[in-house]
Amino acid sequence: MDTYDVVVVGGGPAGEVVADRTVRSGLTAVVVEAEAVGGECSYRACVPSKALLRPGAARAEARSVDGARQAVTAALDPARVLARRDRFTGRGDDTGQSDWLDGAGIALVRGHGRLAGERRVEVTGADGTVRTLRARRAVVVCTGTEPALPPVEGLDRIGVWTNRQATTADAVPGRLVVIGGAVVACEMATAWRSLGSHVTLLVRDQALLTGWEPCAGEEVTRGLSDLGVTIRFGVSAVRVARDDDTRTVTVHTDDGTALVCDEVLAATGRRPRTADLGLDSVGLSTGDWLAVDDTCRVTAVEGDWLYAVGDVNHRAPLTHMAKYQARACAAAIAERAAGRPADTGGRQPWSAEADHIAVPQAVFTRPEVASVGLTERAAREAGLAVRVVEYRIDDVAGAALHADDYRGLAKLVVDETRGVVVGCTLTGPMATELIHTATVAIVGEVPLERLWHAVPAFPTVSEVWLRLLEAYGL
Repeated sequence: MDTYDVVVVGGGPAGEVVADRTVRSGLTAVVVEAEAVGGECSYRACVPSKALLRPGAARAEARSVDGARQAVTAALDPARVLARRDRFTGRGDDTGQSDWLDGAGIALVRGHGRLAGERRVEVTGADGTVRTLRARRAVVVCTGTEPALPPVEGLDRIGVWTNRQATTADAVPGRLVVIGGAVVACEMATAWRSLGSHVTLLVRDQALLTGWEPCAGEEVTRGLSDLGVTIRFGVSAVRVARDDDTRTVTVHTDDGTALVCDEVLAATGRRPRTADLGLDSVGLSTGDWLAVDDTCRVTAVEGDWLYAVGDVNHRAPLTHMAKYQARACAAAIAERAAGRPADTGGRQPWSAEADHIAVPQAVFTRPEVASVGLTERAAREAGLAVRVVEYRIDDVAGAALHADDYRGLAKLVVDETRGVVVGCTLTGPMATELIHTATVAIVGEVPLERLWHAVPAFPTVSEVWLRLLEAYGL
């Protein structure tokens, strides 16, 4: 039996950061990974999807400025776009990531890891051999999530796309039907339409990006429509079938329509990758999300030894928040290993409190949308004394200079009792780059009167912050 201070199950971004931070604190760590070190984000999600989206955005930006527009007349080159994506992902080759682990002093065991009782993990290798790892201090579960297919008859028999196929496909489908209306659905509809696919979006709700401020979904709807994406609201797929001869797929919907396409992308949610994790060996239910405290310690298991970081704990399923939680978790493990209590009651460096109050999100559609903190609705439901401030970003001089047809909106949610920003949503070009200012303001609880003295440079798009404060009355 091999013994380490910390055994990390899952070698994605969360697992890498936990292991790195624990080793830096003087503990030993091993990462268990069944697929590729680097995880979903590196090879089949964030990185390849943004690589697919960026060329279309760059072309659109150039064409948004007179004088440059005339020089950009050709469509995107799909082969070059896909090749560029592959340069970022290495087509799943994790040599660089595994070498990084080795250089950081982190052991790597390849295979499927399962809990086998307190502080024990059994790893089954590709050849069927089983190796048992023991943790002196902690086992950290970083297994993430996997696509949850909607209950559509035949979907599991057609070779349906999930995020994995949508971000790694080697050819542009002539016709693509996307089931869903959240981030993956909107981004992949944008990417493949930009590359020439005829895309139809089936959205069971009456809006895109539900859970965001309504303006975000409205702007993405407009942008997708302008790109030529067909959006059908209030429509669900009920049955699909692939023709064995033509290889085309027919999608039957609940309004009686039959759509013929080449591929179907199901983008309707995620579920935790805990079905074969051995949760029953420590008294937990198989397939469940793992509820944790602010140090990412699993609350349903006694003792300070089992932790869950990243998407698998369902607190804030985003790569950057998984890394943030990992830093907090590793610090808590180190504190407890040194005999010091990791008190979650205060603002400690090991307390992952930002995933309660200031989770930034970025969607790389056209236009981009980004948000952080509470929506107006969530703030009101929380009982805050809410005041909303809105300003058209296109009215800012820097925005007009950035693009001739710049269109964007900024919305602040202010807690009037404390005089601080608690939420922000931005739409338009560069929205994803502008959102960090709001994140700092929310995390720092900067009073608006103090924020007034953070002067944005002229003429930049960031001048919208001055205009928002002026609209507030400062």
